[in-house]
Amino acid sequence: MAGPIPPHQPPRYSEPYPDEPFGPPGMPAPGPYPGVYPGALPPPVAYPKPRRRLGLWLGLVALVLVGAVVAGVLIIRSGQPSTTTAGGFTEASAKAAITNYLTALSKGDSEAIARNNLCGMYDGVKDRKSDLALAKLASDAFRRQFSGAEVTSIDSIVPWSNYQAQVLFTMKVASSGSRGTRGEEQGVAQLLRQGNQLLVCSYLLRTAAQY
Repeated sequence: MAGPIPPHQPPRYSEPYPDEPFGPPGMPAPGPYPGVYPGALPPPVAYPKPRRRLGLWLGLVALVLVGAVVAGVLIIRSGQPSTTTAGGFTEASAKAAITNYLTALSKGDSEAIARNNLCGMYDGVKDRKSDLALAKLASDAFRRQFSGAEVTSIDSIVPWSNYQAQVLFTMKVASSGSRGTRGEEQGVAQLLRQGNQLLVCSYLLRTAAQY
């Protein structure tokens, strides 16, 4: 039979051995805390500054160069006559086509007048007698009005498509008979582009008598 249970006693902690270092076994003892940094502190490192100013100046120079190039192109274009219009029609080609048509009217060239008036269908028409007769009547009416006409300017080109346009032009005319020169008149022509040809499908003289 077991003896009586001894009363509870607090555990006894052993004192560290004075010869053993502080800390776990096998670890070296920590050295003394390092004091003030020996000597003078090194100078601060100079970091390169961002090259913002250089990039800004390069951007400004590029903008100035682009502006100069654009201005030069505009100056060159402004010094040239404005001949190109919307739809691919030019003042020079319109003037040439109308001049040829008026020349045919003044000379009585019925075939050239009919080719223009048929507006691209001349080669496909088998019987052209009526067309040639109408062309002769148009030439006679023109020659009764004018003894000659010269296109002086193309005032406006209104393109309907890449192949059709309405043209307002000014021509210098000489009246037939004894009435003398009438000066300048305006006319309207309907143009059609067919391949390499520019045809005058219709022609209308704008005179004060129409109003």
